[in-house]
Amino acid sequence: MTIKAVLFDKDGTLVDFHKTWMPPCWAAARFFAANDEDLARELMILGGLDPETGRMKSGSLLAAANNHEIVEGWLPLAPFRQTDDRAALVHEVNQIFMLEGLKNAAVVTDLNVLFDKLEAMNCRLGVATMDSEEAALRSLSEFGVKDRLDYIAGYDSGHGSKPGPGMVHGFADKLDLDTSEILVVGDNLHDLHMGRSAGAGMVVGVLTGTSLREDLTADADHVLDSIEGLPELLAG
Repeated sequence: MTIKAVLFDKDGTLVDFHKTWMPPCWAAARFFAANDEDLARELMILGGLDPETGRMKSGSLLAAANNHEIVEGWLPLAPFRQTDDRAALVHEVNQIFMLEGLKNAAVVTDLNVLFDKLEAMNCRLGVATMDSEEAALRSLSEFGVKDRLDYIAGYDSGHGSKPGPGMVHGFADKLDLDTSEILVVGDNLHDLHMGRSAGAGMVVGVLTGTSLREDLTADADHVLDSIEGLPELLAG
């Protein structure tokens, strides 16, 4: 098997999930709760916050869902929001996540150095995220790597959401590759299941997001501490 391309998840994979996303999640919850701190905490717990550890649970709403799903998931706890326009709520949550995410972004490694190593191994590069495409483009531009990527897809880019195979198929089509020539890497089961459902040649889990090693081992070909281990894995 020859891997010719790597498709990265963004949050929890290129960036450390807890350092980057806890402040935006709290900001979105407070907006949704109209600054009722008790309700905001309830929304965060519903979203996957473990109040004992302060960590987000693997596969939870805030760890794995898209912004439409987060809004729909939160509405039952905030009935006063049910009279609001759904599209406007999703837009506001998108904006909060995008702006606060940029403000708090903590990449897991020097992405340009990593990309240099992967490109030297003749790997093409892409990103598939459950964030919006607009937010992904802005983030990756801020990280200084947007123009190094052949493909950037969000949940709203027209390829469907994870764990469906659409984002991987879109990447394969863009590069004229077979999906078996693509390595998919992410921090959540929905990333791994996306890769499996698309027939990716390799699926790799990383521990810079919300999942523990035991959450990913059964579904991944390999579990790495972070994406820094990819060049060694591919050279292996």
